[in-house]
Amino acid sequence: MMIAPTPIDAKDARRKKRRREARLRAQGILQGVVSMLRPGDVVFDCGANVGEVTAMLAATGATVHAFEPDPLAFARLQDRVGGMLNVHLHAACVGTQNGTVKLARADNFAADPESRTTRSSIIAGGTGMNDDDTFDVPMVDLIALLKICIASQSEVAFVKMDIEGAELDLLEAMHTHALFDDIRLTVAETHQGKFSELRPRFKALRKTFAATYPKTKVFLDWI
Repeated sequence: MMIAPTPIDAKDARRKKRRREARLRAQGILQGVVSMLRPGDVVFDCGANVGEVTAMLAATGATVHAFEPDPLAFARLQDRVGGMLNVHLHAACVGTQNGTVKLARADNFAADPESRTTRSSIIAGGTGMNDDDTFDVPMVDLIALLKICIASQSEVAFVKMDIEGAELDLLEAMHTHALFDDIRLTVAETHQGKFSELRPRFKALRKTFAATYPKTKVFLDWI
């Protein structure tokens, strides 16, 4: 006899299905980006983690700037792509100014440090984060770097942003400074589910961006 799924089971199944579909979309976008990159193009991988995306971007011959503030993830990133001459590694997070900030890790980090580095964040108040155990990391002004790159290259080919909540300030600033006009494609994973206090700002950002940029220019459903 078949047992009908409970409402909770059905909801969980739908959530997993949506996540699989989102992951497939992101993979398709990345494959498209990689197929069009050429030596001389400049790309930014913000939140590079252990370098899965960085390695794919670097294999095209494009100049890659990869940023990763978590020292454990950065060590893996360095092992993976540190020997590639077209890759510039930055042991830092990105933000709207230069400086030093606190990095927090997931509260269950010790259970699986290798995979939990993906949740490390400079934004306090995230669900499942340990804000009482932080350490200092450098912050690089991404807005300034993008402006310098655009001035010298005329455009940036690709920006990927998976930075656990810090994308909100940066996306707002990039919009204010009209930087998306000179970036072929920007993709970002937004983390409104992780930061309940930031949800109204994320909602307003998505509304503004939906009315301003096509998804082929700014894609906010990266995963």
